[in-house]
Amino acid sequence: MSKTIIHHVSPSSLSDLPSRVEYLKQFIGFGSHDAVALQSAAPVLGPMVPQIVDAVYDKLLSFDITAQSFVPQQTGYTGETPKSVSDLSQEHPQIKFRKNFLSGYLVKLVTLDFEKMSSWEYLDKVGLMHTGQAGFAHRAKKPALRVEYIHCAILLGYVEDILINAVMTHPDLELSTKNEVARAANKLIWVQNDLFSRHYIAQAEAEAATKVIKIDRQLALPLALGLVATGVVLSRLSSLLL
Repeated sequence: MSKTIIHHVSPSSLSDLPSRVEYLKQFIGFGSHDAVALQSAAPVLGPMVPQIVDAVYDKLLSFDITAQSFVPQQTGYTGETPKSVSDLSQEHPQIKFRKNFLSGYLVKLVTLDFEKMSSWEYLDKVGLMHTGQAGFAHRAKKPALRVEYIHCAILLGYVEDILINAVMTHPDLELSTKNEVARAANKLIWVQNDLFSRHYIAQAEAEAATKVIKIDRQLALPLALGLVATGVVLSRLSSLLL
């Protein structure tokens, strides 16, 4: 049995996006063959994008906790806004506006040049923007968009299921092609999932650190006073014993 080659990865390097993406790609085995498979599927999946988007928004609007995200006025949208979840539907102008963004995202998944870092930067910004921070320049001075990670993660899983089903049931694709595209899509969605979660984790860690600092400051004065009082008591005891 040949000896396993151990690749060194510094934990600190994973905060750097290029290093992180390289590690993720190597670990899950996403290579040029996967990019080719996805790009070759574009002519097949492209016409199916509207149907996939409709299915995604049917799901999003079927739960009030996810539909609520589409009640506030969306960045860049200037039309009529819904007053409550009950006003939302596939035909509402604001939902149509959001569906256009998802359509563009799905097209990019099968057309991006994954040899370029800018493609991975785009996917990273998609994750960042859902945390409430401005992932893209056009959102810099816009109201924060915050979607909790649980909804983002399960939606990625739902999108992956739809994509893979569309590929595996397509009558014009060879079985070998279906397998290649399905595997490539699975790898890419898992990398995208990490490029969501890393921002939520970083944000949670920063908030936790802030809370610790606040607690430390609140305890600082009582602790100092307690140490002073203890010092006084010990000093008096010492003088009595001498």
